[in-house]
Amino acid sequence: MKPSVRFPVSASLLRRLAYASIIANVAIVVTGGAVRLTASGLGCPTWPRCTDGSYVTTAEMGAHGVIEFGNRLLTFAVGIIALAVLLAVLARRPRPRGLLPLAVAVFLGIPAQAVIGGFTVLTNLNPWVVGLHFLASMVVIAAAYALWRRTVEPDGPTTPAVPAPLRALALLTTLVGAAVLVVGTWVTGSGPHAGDQGAARNGLDPEAISQVHADGVFLLIGLSVALIFAFRAVGATRAARAAVVLVAVELGQGLIGFVQYFTQLPAALVAAHMLGSCLVLLATLGVLWSTRERRAVPPAADTVPAAEPVTAAA
Repeated sequence: MKPSVRFPVSASLLRRLAYASIIANVAIVVTGGAVRLTASGLGCPTWPRCTDGSYVTTAEMGAHGVIEFGNRLLTFAVGIIALAVLLAVLARRPRPRGLLPLAVAVFLGIPAQAVIGGFTVLTNLNPWVVGLHFLASMVVIAAAYALWRRTVEPDGPTTPAVPAPLRALALLTTLVGAAVLVVGTWVTGSGPHAGDQGAARNGLDPEAISQVHADGVFLLIGLSVALIFAFRAVGATRAARAAVVLVAVELGQGLIGFVQYFTQLPAALVAAHMLGSCLVLLATLGVLWSTRERRAVPPAADTVPAAEPVTAAA
């Protein structure tokens, strides 16, 4: 029987590609924010073409067209990285369990997110569709993070690292974090940065919905601080460190949010807040992952069948 041939892609290269996928998906969120913050959301007024007669921006589109078209091009770059990850996973031998579905999810999430982006243009930057576009990016980032974590873990079964009530608390914190992201899109949809001067707003009162968002942030920080003390109480050092990172990121994000609110939403701070949203998501997922662990499966010992006793012929 011929020995299996391993694909010459190392595990470390696969990990780097998966990590690059996270960075690329975060980058496209920030550049998408730049499109909105520079009022370039309709720089290419149609989709999938940039204009009715051209797939690329034209001189008549000006700087807004360049910015919008540049963000569309970045989608291809992100997709190429996701494709590279998928091909590496397909060729990898042995392939860690559960890795292929995650790679497929990230790869298919890129065009799905792009299609939603196209609908934002076709609906003249409807704020609810714009919010969905942002949230779709968050889902892809979460899948990319899960993929990366799978590449750095051994291939054994998962085991709890903290008691069940604390795993439930970490999950609740994750759900509250997701709700804060959703309400944050409502705040954005009620504010001044519509992506184009003629784009509609969602009609929500900016002050009232901002207060709802702030209340959610306070709850999220409170839960995260509780996780630190709870993890330390049971001796879960790794989980406690992850929770400390989460609280630090949340405090930085909250500070940016309050400053931007009281300084009339300057574009630079809004962009920083969008980056912070991605970092909060990643830090939250880091806490969730720290509540469980995978242990390497010990190699099977080589066993030699015992020889049967030889009896002398009568």
